[in-house]
Amino acid sequence: MIKDILEISEIAGEIIRDGFGKNFQIEYKTNEKNLVTEIDKKSEKAIMDFIKKKYPAHAVLAEESGEHKKDSEYLWVVDPLDGTTNFAHGLPIFSVSIGVMKKNEIIAGVVYDVMQNIFYSAEKGSGAFANGKKIKVNGNDKLELSVLVTGFPYNIADAPDKAFPRFESLTKKARAVRRLGSAAIDFCYVARGVFDGYWEVSLHPWDICAGKLIVEEAGGLVTDFNGNAINIFTPQILASNKKIHQQMIDGLKV
Repeated sequence: MIKDILEISEIAGEIIRDGFGKNFQIEYKTNEKNLVTEIDKKSEKAIMDFIKKKYPAHAVLAEESGEHKKDSEYLWVVDPLDGTTNFAHGLPIFSVSIGVMKKNEIIAGVVYDVMQNIFYSAEKGSGAFANGKKIKVNGNDKLELSVLVTGFPYNIADAPDKAFPRFESLTKKARAVRRLGSAAIDFCYVARGVFDGYWEVSLHPWDICAGKLIVEEAGGLVTDFNGNAINIFTPQILASNKKIHQQMIDGLKV
């Protein structure tokens, strides 16, 4: 199955790369900050067609087309273009994210960093990889030496879930905080040891599914802001190299 996820991720990535920097149609979802392009839709259609052909009995939850319910123990969770705002503005940081669950447990995931041409992948119990090479979280145990990453929801003007105070708190405590604009890539950079930790409020299942498994298989930890276990529907996400996890939890208490 992981080979199939890698294959369709590459196909979707080619669609996205071919559309990058070209003229394309932009629509709005919940507000003018929440974009969707025709490239998102083309990518998702390719992924959906692939799943329907190879795994016709499986259920799918996809960002643009919603839930495709079937009586199956398998669920594919699909973000056809994570980082649409970056893509639409010519910033080359975006990805394809596909996770597969069996009986509500994530068993496989792939995040394809399209412009870097890096495939991050993981299977439950088998480790995490970048283009076939094993990756792991870093060993830093001090928040003050950490480089963290975060993101803001589309309704940030409403300041949901203390987003700004939490950002201020951790920015003051860490070495630096970055914001890349692709949650899936944020997870993978934690898994690779580039970032020490990642937090965000108001995420969606397709933002979380593949990245969560990749971080965990790389030796990291993914919880909510209180350290509790999460599922793909948990809006609060805290991912780290494990060693600074409690320090980040403390920093998020504002």
